[in-house]
Amino acid sequence: MTATPLVDLQGVTRHVELPNGSTLEILRGVDLTVGPGEHVAIVGRSGTGKSTLLNILGLLDSPTSGEYLLEGEPVGRLRSRALARRRGDDFGFVFQQFNLLQGRTALENVAAPLLYARGKQFWNRTKLATQSLTRVGLGERLDTRPEKLSGGEQQRVAIARALVRGPRVILADEPTGALDVETGQAIMTLLDDAASETGSALVTITHDLAIAARADRQFRLADGVLVPIHLDAPAAVAENAAVATIAVAETARLTT
Repeated sequence: MTATPLVDLQGVTRHVELPNGSTLEILRGVDLTVGPGEHVAIVGRSGTGKSTLLNILGLLDSPTSGEYLLEGEPVGRLRSRALARRRGDDFGFVFQQFNLLQGRTALENVAAPLLYARGKQFWNRTKLATQSLTRVGLGERLDTRPEKLSGGEQQRVAIARALVRGPRVILADEPTGALDVETGQAIMTLLDDAASETGSALVTITHDLAIAARADRQFRLADGVLVPIHLDAPAAVAENAAVATIAVAETARLTT
């Protein structure tokens, strides 16, 4: 018997009405399934609807039409309070800019989501936050504030925060965008390991083709349409390098 996908989008669309009366189509008929322990990557240019898709996946936005099933349950039938509960319980978010609380220690940052938890998670929040930081290799930096951490360490804190409640789905929005290549690869290894160990679904939004190539499946979002693609890791690295070379050449041309 085929396991029920954790995430199942069926014909999802999203459009908004503009002041001039026209309609802006952001997503058009998106189909996507992600199973337990699976890593899916989505690439695309800025403005193609990636953030909107991520917001819908994370229950921060609703589709205009189509259906979203979360572990087989239609999301559209949930009331606002139930949506908020599922968003807090079942989703972990990792962002490019870390979004850590300045002036708070690593431990306090990771424990923050547990302030909204119930039962044992709430009462054991310091223990759970310590375990989550230890898991990402920061067990010795519990009392360190973000401004004293490197970029890679800050992203590890953000990952520990995303994982502390044991989410069923991890949503990573450009998680390596502010990091160097080596640190970015180490961060993705952490996320991959977390997803496979816990059976969580991992969805990564990225411009980096080499990062996307690490995923089990890859998709490209263009003009609101999601299409499957295949990325070979060495080829993706070479394409990234070519794009970077073109960008450098164009910058030099414009400044001379």
